[in-house]
This record gives sequence, C-alpha cells and structure tokens, in this order.
Amino acid sequence: MTREQLIKEIFSKRSYLCVGLDTDIAKIPKYLQSHPDAIFEFNKQIIDATKNLCVSYKINTAFYEAMGMKGWEAMEKTVNYIPDTHFKIADAKRGDIGNTSSQYAKAFFETLNFDAITVAPYMGEDSIKPFLEYENKWTILLALTSNSGAADFELKKVITEIEELEEEIHITKQQTSYLYETVLQTAVKWGTPGNLMFVIGATQADQLVNIREIIPDNFLLVPGVGFQGGSLEEVSKYGMTKDCGLLVNVSRAIIYAGEKENFAEEARAIALQYQQEMKFYLQGIN
Repeated sequence: MTREQLIKEIFSKRSYLCVGLDTDIAKIPKYLQSHPDAIFEFNKQIIDATKNLCVSYKINTAFYEAMGMKGWEAMEKTVNYIPDTHFKIADAKRGDIGNTSSQYAKAFFETLNFDAITVAPYMGEDSIKPFLEYENKWTILLALTSNSGAADFELKKVITEIEELEEEIHITKQQTSYLYETVLQTAVKWGTPGNLMFVIGATQADQLVNIREIIPDNFLLVPGVGFQGGSLEEVSKYGMTKDCGLLVNVSRAIIYAGEKENFAEEARAIALQYQQEMKFYLQGIN
C-alpha cells in the first residue's frame, strides 16, 4: 500500500484506527475455543464487524507463533482475509544482520501478504535496509514505546557528536539527548515518509511535540490507547499532521469487549466509539 492510498482511506473513513488482532485462544469466548479453527473464526468475525470503521489491522505474531504450525496457518488465513483496502501490519519486531533480515522481509512481504512489519533498530542500518528495499512495503521502527521498560534505554540521556560548519570550518560539538531522539534523527535518513514509520507509545504523548520537530512527515504507529491508559485526545492533538500521520492501535479494548456469542457486535460498538472520536479530531485538518 502506498502512502497516498493510506491517506485516502483515512479521510474516506474518517478514521485512523488500527485494530490489533492480539488473539489469545484462552481469552476468546468459551463457545469458540473448541472450534477446529478457533483463532481464524474469531478474527474473521472481528474483521467483518470492524472493517468499515478502521483502516488497518495489526497482527501480533507472538500470539500465533506460540501455537506452532496451527498458529502460523491461522495467521496466514487472517492476513489473507483482511481486505486489501486495509493496511496490514505484522507486529513481529524483527531486526538482525542483513542476510537474516532479508529472510524476515521475504517471509512477511512475500510468503505472507503484509504491508508492513515492526522492527527493532538496535543493530543499525544494515539490519533495517533489507525491509526498506521492498516497493510499496513499510518498515515501522521502534522508537519510544509505551511500556515501563522504555525508561531503561529509550529515555536515557546520551551524548552525541554533531558537526557544524562555522565560517567554512567544520567544528565538532557535543549535544545531550534522549536515546530515542538519536534513533529518530539517525533512522529517518534510512527511508522516506513513503516507506518508514515509527512506533511511539500513547503513554508518551508528552514527547510528541518534540518528536514532530524531528520527524514532521513520517507516520506514527501509536499503541497504548485503551487498556494501557494512553489518551487518544493528546495523541491526536500533538501528533497529527496535515496528512493525519497517525495510526492508533487498539487491541484488547476492542477484540475482548464481549465474552458471549455477540462478541463481534460488542467489538464493533467500541470500535465505533473510537472512530467517532477520530472523526471529530480529523475535522481540524480537513
């Protein structure tokens, strides 16, 4: 999916909602748990109920990988069932030396029909480049996450050297910044606003003004709204651009809204609440 197609879907549906299919067989309605294809059947009903309210689905691959071959089959069936009008994200958090990343990219962009994959930047540019080489595919780089452990590294202050030209003389200066800022400043040069997004947790909304100064044009994938307590209002206020520039992911609050046979209807009701709030915020830019 191209950037233009994604933006068109956002303004057509008046929504930047991404529904997270973090499907845990132990948490789906009990009547479905004995179904021979329980995970896919659950996902299918969620997709049918929410597809006109969201623009994206994010599959957290860990929930499927944990089930072995049966889980991989359910994941493949799910991603193939999602309409091509929707942005399909593999939340796989991959990233390794170049030849390994090439195989990860092939797995999720060729063997599986995903539009995007989340990656960890710790190993540097050569670990990310293989994902960026695919046309009309997206790399979503972890930058500032919503978990408490973000303080361990992402929010640590680091000293970096920068070169400036003063009176035709190159001068090296030092600056202090958060590690996540260094990641953004470095990684934004690896791709373009048409193939590179960044993960910014909704619980870090106070950093969004600063983040938008560093990466004004890239889309942000924002998890953490819902059970993790992030504010959709604050994320939208400080992170939105003229192209929207946001995909806000909600997982458990939507897919586990109901425990009975009408679970999909209840999921739709919650998704509608988010979509209506997003519609309101989008009025300010279009």
